Amino acid sequence: MRVTIERSAFLKALNHVQSVVERRNTIPILSNVLVQAKGDAVKLTATDLDIEIIETVQAEVAQDGAVTVAAHMLYDIVRKLPDGAQLELDQGPDTGRVAIKAGRSRFALQALPPEDFPDLNAGELANRFTLSAADLKGLVEKTRFAISTEETRYYLNGIYLHEVAANQTLRAVATDGHRLARAQVPLPDGATGMPGIIVPRKTVLELVKLIDSDEGEVEVALSASKIRFTFNGLTLTSKLIDGTFPDYERVIPRNNDKTLDVDTKLFSSAVDRVSTISFEKGRAVKLNVGDGRVILTVNNPDSGSAEEEIAATYDAEPIDIGFNSRYLLDIAAQIKSDTARFQLADAGSPTIVLDPSDEQALYVLMPMRV
Repeated sequence: MRVTIERSAFLKALNHVQSVVERRNTIPILSNVLVQAKGDAVKLTATDLDIEIIETVQAEVAQDGAVTVAAHMLYDIVRKLPDGAQLELDQGPDTGRVAIKAGRSRFALQALPPEDFPDLNAGELANRFTLSAADLKGLVEKTRFAISTEETRYYLNGIYLHEVAANQTLRAVATDGHRLARAQVPLPDGATGMPGIIVPRKTVLELVKLIDSDEGEVEVALSASKIRFTFNGLTLTSKLIDGTFPDYERVIPRNNDKTLDVDTKLFSSAVDRVSTISFEKGRAVKLNVGDGRVILTVNNPDSGSAEEEIAATYDAEPIDIGFNSRYLLDIAAQIKSDTARFQLADAGSPTIVLDPSDEQALYVLMPMRV
């Protein structure tokens, strides 16, 4: 194999694929990236056996071939080369090594046989549809913060993506038992009859990194066990979580009749300031909600207390309710409108948080005792 490739294009593709490679692997080949040169392009593939990323880059291919080399080491070498450099990858008769040349720099990396590289065969992906990059990005970004990190309830360790036939939408839901995030877009052509699937957290995080623009479209193909996203010369294939997502509709309250409107930025800043008193992640912020104002209070027996009052629109009976400050900030960060709307029932019942400018998003937050 002999290839000449431009550094910036190679670096961008390497950055995408190497991020799925675990730093520590018991299987040596999984630490490597598969580099395949053919025609006028180089195809890079990396996998951890659960996720596979493939990206194709234009290159001058003097001799077709394939090789696998250490992904993170190759990435670091290319990253440290000067801008505008031209790289030459050359594997001669010694198939156990590959030479990398750029200007006056020379490297020789150990290689493993490409035929040993695993193939994450997706099999038949019966359901296929196309989403705009902006819609897919929106579904993921509005819900991913609520994904559970508790490994015992593995079925909550991802985003539940499913069809809602009643209103013809494609809906994404995530919950960790303390909060729930729900977002939806109109059902794309081809998504009718798709199985409800749980996309794992790691796949979600990779997808967020890879979709770096709202422009263009993403082709989605899925079965009950795998999903594949294709866009911008890049393919991400992932196994799905094999489990049953709980009936989330049961935890969305229907009779919250007290409406509180606050300035999103003012509220977020006030929560952030008063929670400084707390050293613990889960410290509750108490909201004393009354006519025309909200008083936010934090009491920490070890360090002191904090209080701040902000203006609000509220005309129901006064209520005191506590929330995890981190969860409040996470939800406030998703609200693009100048106003955040809280629909409350009482101090012990779930609260709904809405973005008035986005009817497709809904958040539910469980209160804390204060």
